[in-house]
Amino acid sequence: MAVPPPVKPAKDDRAPAQDGRAHSAHGAHPGAPAQDGRAQAVSASEPVGAVPRPGRILVVDDDLTVAEVVAGYLTRAGHRVERVADGHAALAAVAAAPPDLIVLDLMLPGIDGLEVCRRLRATGHGAELPVVMLTAKGDEADRILGLELGADDYVTKPFSPRELTLRVQSVLRRSRAAAAPAPVEPARVLTAGDLVLDPQARRARRGGRELSLTLREFDLLAFLIRHPGTAFGREELMQRVWGWDFGDLSTVTVHVRRLREKVEDDPAVPVLINTVWGVGYRFDPADPGGPLDPGDPAGPGRPADRTAGADRL
Repeated sequence: MAVPPPVKPAKDDRAPAQDGRAHSAHGAHPGAPAQDGRAQAVSASEPVGAVPRPGRILVVDDDLTVAEVVAGYLTRAGHRVERVADGHAALAAVAAAPPDLIVLDLMLPGIDGLEVCRRLRATGHGAELPVVMLTAKGDEADRILGLELGADDYVTKPFSPRELTLRVQSVLRRSRAAAAPAPVEPARVLTAGDLVLDPQARRARRGGRELSLTLREFDLLAFLIRHPGTAFGREELMQRVWGWDFGDLSTVTVHVRRLREKVEDDPAVPVLINTVWGVGYRFDPADPGGPLDPGDPAGPGRPADRTAGADRL
């Protein structure tokens, strides 16, 4: 079936927000969910601005207008897009054929986007699957919870479809870089006190105890260990650790808090990952000898901050 001309966005190029909608479909749309909830593929014969490595994207949204606009932009960017309209159909689609990335709306019938993300992270085929969430403007609590559950990024409604496309491509680029084969030359094991990180094996231990870190948590801890005593702003951490050119700085705050819960004896009074007021965060190793990796020299440390609520920058 030929793809109709792309949906013309509103004058401000923003997709509409959700508002407890109930839509009726007037005719079939390419890529619209089938009656049994299965995903249907969307393709483009002449994608505009195609990326070098297009991905297969699953768009999960029960608002047909939003889903059609999002699918149209992603398709013209060179991606193959599938659409489903509820959480159960999303989980089934991922189990049948995991996509390269999911664009996941929070407000879904049946089970909401947060529960979908939680279940994905608990399964083998969805544990590291990139997720970009769509949230209603002002839902900060849900946004933070989504990040804590493992969402890679989020976009608030109403949003610019072009911005969403760029964010999707950025997340895809980061996830592919992280999953790239390890270099032939083994990476040096990093140590800081009783913390031991093996970048090649992607394993972390503290005091001989295995730490269960997500991909982003591991990368953040490795970066901090390589730069002991140096304070980094949240924007700088986003760029240097994960390669994010834009995004909400609370993403860094969430990952730091989750990392503290796994490496600190008392996360409420951190002694390893400390907050530097007005700057960001600093890693203060228990062992002043620093890491084994000599390739990343670090400046001298400063006294640790012990103020409660240090995450609130």
